[in-house]
This record gives sequence, structure tokens and C-alpha cells, in this order.
Amino acid sequence: MKQHLNALIEKKVTWLELFYDLLFAAAVSKASHVLLHVEHGTIPLEYLLKFLLIFIPIWWAWVGQSLFVNRFGQDIVSHRVFLIVQLFFVLIMTASLSVDFDRYYVPFLIGYIGLRAMTAIQYLSVHQKEEAHRKVTAQYLGSRFWVGLAISALSLFFDSWIRYAVLYAGILVDLLLPLLGRKFLVKSPIHTHHLLERFSLFTLILLGESVVSILTVLQSSEWTWESILFAALTFLLIIAMWWQYFDNVEKKVNKSIETAGQTIIYGHLFIYVSMCMIAASIQLLFLKQLSYSFMLLFVFASVLLYFFSTTLVFHKYRHIDERLGTRHLAFMLGLLSLLFIVNLFVQVPNYFIIGEMMVFFAVYAKVTT
Repeated sequence: MKQHLNALIEKKVTWLELFYDLLFAAAVSKASHVLLHVEHGTIPLEYLLKFLLIFIPIWWAWVGQSLFVNRFGQDIVSHRVFLIVQLFFVLIMTASLSVDFDRYYVPFLIGYIGLRAMTAIQYLSVHQKEEAHRKVTAQYLGSRFWVGLAISALSLFFDSWIRYAVLYAGILVDLLLPLLGRKFLVKSPIHTHHLLERFSLFTLILLGESVVSILTVLQSSEWTWESILFAALTFLLIIAMWWQYFDNVEKKVNKSIETAGQTIIYGHLFIYVSMCMIAASIQLLFLKQLSYSFMLLFVFASVLLYFFSTTLVFHKYRHIDERLGTRHLAFMLGLLSLLFIVNLFVQVPNYFIIGEMMVFFAVYAKVTT
């Protein structure tokens, strides 16, 4: 038991985990590009839904393996082999990501099922070696995850929209199983420091998408004072986002808390979705392909989602004396609402809007750190 506790204290991200993240970076990039499809000044609802339907399986496949490594993973040959096999399935799934989902559905399903199946097998392989609550946790997750996998696999026997309904019914079951089994998971708490480090690294991947957006902006037109100003303000926006998120993770969070980690896990889904939306907003704002009203709604909705989700995630894990009060929340919401209302009545250029977002995130970073 003492050796196990020492292993938990010293757990850190391995080089193979970082390589694993690198392959997921390509998947995230392809999913984010779905948001760049514009028709008649708007992003059609079809593409907004496709983005979510593509992104959620990517996120959940990554989360599943990260949680296994957090609780039971060791840097040994057998666990490395499992992870390397999963890398192959990541490549299959990433290669099949497309807005033309029907055409590449089978390889996408093979990649996703392969990833989740390998994680489930890992849980079953370690449960025999574990004891007490950890044994129960490994057995619960290793056996129950097959339910969602079986449902998703049945989608192969259907066509049209029914195929996707069956696929995501299985994914929904998969998402709910940890919540339904919380009574088991809290007795085998996650290693908070390691889990936050894993999710922070994935956050860097999403910030990288925003950096790519800046490069796209600079390469898509001649260098004018407007494009340079837009790029400079966008760069400061990304720095403010980085400052706010990582200063909270590094300095304000109590990493000794022992929980099932579900606030971190599910809360980050909304953080990541909002960051993809912000990255897409940068390009769409500069290219001026969206109507002014839709552009405002999309930009401010992405920022509002980021604000709510980061506030939720960090509130629970902050040191009690560091938690934000109602006045802080009211101030930030008031600032965002004021900027939105002003822009709604007074049409402003794109660099002005990106500058407002930069100011909001700079203030958010100041208030929270």
C-alpha cells in the first residue's frame, strides 16, 4: 500500500503520453475546420452539429485512456504496447474525419471502437492485480464500457440518420457510465495533479489552433495596418487566455483534493468546444464571411461558454480563500454584456471586436489570478 501511495505522488506525464496527444492534435484540427464552413453569412446548423458529433468522440476517446493511465497506468512494456496499438486506431479515426461523414463512416467507427475497446481491455487486465476499491473500480469500468461499445457497433446495421442515432446512443451510454458509477469511483480517487496536467496539455493543443488562425490571417491577405493590428490584438488575446488558464492551474488550484475528477473531465468538454469556436472566430472575423449579427452571436457565445466552463471547473478545485465571489461573476458578466450590447447598436470593425475580446480575457485573467 505504501509503495502504491508513493507511485501516485510521483506520477507524471510520460513521453509516450505526449506523443499520444500529438496525434490527437491532428484530429482536433480537422474537427475544428468544420466550423469554417459558411453559407449565406452564417454557419449552418448542420455544420455546428457535425462539429460536435465529430469532436465529442475524439474528446471521449482521449479522456478514456487518460483516466486509465491516471488511476492504473504504469510506464511498463505491456502498458506501452496498449498505448502504441491505440495510436494506430487514432490514425485511422483521424484520417476518416470529414464533413462527408457517410463516406468515411466505417473507418471512423473502426478507429473509435478500437480506441475504446483497448481502454476497456486494459481495465479488465489490471483488475485482477488490484485490491479492494481499486479492483472494484477497474472491474466496473472494464465491464460496463462494453455496453456502450456494443450499442455503437450496432450502427453498422443501419443506414441514414438511424445509423448516427445508434452510434451516439452508445457514446451517450459511455459518457453516463462513470456518472452512474460515481459511488465506486470516489473510493478510487484520481490523481488530481496528473489529471490537471493532462487536461492542461490538451488545452495547449487547442490554443495552438488559435495560433494557426493568426498565421492563416497573415497569409490570406496583403500586410496592411488593419491586418497587422488584427493579428497583434489576436496574439494578445491568446496570451491573456493562456495566462488566465495556466496561472489558475499552477497557482490557485488545490491539487491535493481527492475526487472522482468528474468536474474536471466533463467541464473541460465545454472549455475545449469554446476554444475551438474561438479559434474559428479569429479566421471568420478577419475574412468577414459572416453577417455582422451572426458574427457577434458566435463570437460572444464562444467567450461566454469559455467563461462559464472555466469558472465551474476551477471553482471546485480552488483553495477556499481563492474562490470567486458573486460580485466577481456579476462584474465579468456585466462587462461581456456591455460589450455585446454596444456592438449590437454600433457596428464596429473586426479588429475592434477582437480587441474587446482581448480586453475581456485580460480582465478575466486579472480577476482570477
